[in-house]
Amino acid sequence: MNNLGATVEPSALPDKGHSPVGLLDERQCTVDPSDPLPCELDPPETVIEAKPGWHLIDLSALWRYRELLYFLIWRDVKVRYKQTVLGATWAILQPLVTMVVFSLFFSRLSPSHSTGVPYPLFVFAGLLPWTFFSNAITSASQSIVSNHHLVTKVYFPRLIIPLASVGAGLLDFLIASTMLLPLMFYFGVCPSMGLLLTPFLVVGLVVAALGVGTLLAALTVAYRDFRYVVPFLTQLWMFATPCIYMQADAVLSPHWRLVLPFNPAYGLIANFRAASLGTAIDLSSLAISSAVSVLLLIVGCLYFRRVESSFADVI
Repeated sequence: MNNLGATVEPSALPDKGHSPVGLLDERQCTVDPSDPLPCELDPPETVIEAKPGWHLIDLSALWRYRELLYFLIWRDVKVRYKQTVLGATWAILQPLVTMVVFSLFFSRLSPSHSTGVPYPLFVFAGLLPWTFFSNAITSASQSIVSNHHLVTKVYFPRLIIPLASVGAGLLDFLIASTMLLPLMFYFGVCPSMGLLLTPFLVVGLVVAALGVGTLLAALTVAYRDFRYVVPFLTQLWMFATPCIYMQADAVLSPHWRLVLPFNPAYGLIANFRAASLGTAIDLSSLAISSAVSVLLLIVGCLYFRRVESSFADVI
């Protein structure tokens, strides 16, 4: 019989396949009556690795982390209006003030002679979706770099971060859109049944913004120049989108009329305004812009998933 302080040789241990002690390496362990276990076991380790190759959105993973998505959206909204006097009212003032500025300086582009819509209302109905689109792209493009403390310390689907940025922008859009109907009544424009189509057009804008945003977010991690390029790009992009002019306005040359529908925001924003104000919808530009938006979402998510495993090392 061995004493309590004796050393147990590995040959005297039970067979590895029949006892937990068999999980230990073949090494000596000293039995101490004060210890509940004869040897101290190392804690288990869980290693999570990103799948190599090209993969699209993992919807099941996004669903499992949906509460984190809600939290990040709410956090972005709270941080955006923290310590502000007007709070979420800024979401309304941004397109409203821009409408006033464009109405003062670009009233010569007024389409009222052909559509019967006052130019200020015409501009607001275009700036409303454009403000969401541009803000969502800008915020999503910088989202990974801005949340580097989460990327390097916590595991979750990285796609949630740009998705939360787009979701926060969507909340701002919903707040700002509350001014559309009052402005329509103020200018004497009756709402039409086309308003029922606007939610579907907003979904198209979300798809386009998420596609461009995820692509730029991945590129910004590796090339920080995009932090300066994106705001400048969105300013130019606005003039390639019918926010202050009509789709077939005379200011556009025939060549631009053929190219601009491939701008994902072109057909979606123009037809959002048409549906809101009860004017004719251009199905051809809508179909082209919708197809380009879906293509951008696929390309953006594929590239994002391809490089997301290196975010923690590069950031």
